[in-house]
Amino acid sequence: MGIVLAATPLGNLGDASARLVEALESADVIAAEDTRRTRQLAAALGIELKARVVSNFDHNEDSRVAELIDAARTGTVVVVTDAGMPLVSDPGHSVVSAAHDAGVPVTCVPGPSAVTTALALSGLNVGHFIFDGFAPRKAGARRAWLETLQGEHRAVCFFESPHRIAATLADAADVLGHARRAAVCRELTKTYEEVRRAPLGELAAWAADGLRGEITVVIEGGEATTPDSAALTDLVLERVRAGERLKDAVKEVARTHGVKAGELYDEALVTRNSN
Repeated sequence: MGIVLAATPLGNLGDASARLVEALESADVIAAEDTRRTRQLAAALGIELKARVVSNFDHNEDSRVAELIDAARTGTVVVVTDAGMPLVSDPGHSVVSAAHDAGVPVTCVPGPSAVTTALALSGLNVGHFIFDGFAPRKAGARRAWLETLQGEHRAVCFFESPHRIAATLADAADVLGHARRAAVCRELTKTYEEVRRAPLGELAAWAADGLRGEITVVIEGGEATTPDSAALTDLVLERVRAGERLKDAVKEVARTHGVKAGELYDEALVTRNSN
């Protein structure tokens, strides 16, 4: 009984573990990001699903929680996404959080993850890293986010759309410096897997016409710095202009740079009101 988070192959079926096969075969309910993809995976693995397969994706997972928790009290609910580990920029958080609150057991069938795969393949210094999900879609918000990485000493890993990768790499080179090293990893574990490691300036030029496939980017950490208060205030206000609430922008900038949020908020408020 309980909730089982199960990692699925990124692309290569050979990465499906014996535990994943067992979990899918023995599940009472399978909560899938895309039910069709999950049924296709099961068929490819030679599994005859006996479970009830229900959709569990970004726009309905909150409404699924009560149903899945009830099912997990008397049976096994396996949570899967289209590829990789649930919760890592994929659905799953709502039901896991609710399960912990309700005292319902939660366990995991570990396996493929684009994050750890890209970090390992990057050839960069990734002993310490952060994962930031998908890069912001809008140009202003993206540049504001990249500004927070200027003094980040840890490597940063993130996902990006093939339609936006050229703009993101160009912005990254502009904000973080053309010489900062990075790696673009696409189609991991698939037939056309490619890992390109180079300075950001070179990567931006290489990707200028766009790329295809699923893309994960790793940027090596920079030298840790402590910007002065005026620079941090400008960074907060740039994020606000990009659409963030002032309190949210202050909280994130303060967290990233290790300063007191209250003092930064006061400075940002005074600066904004004086302009």
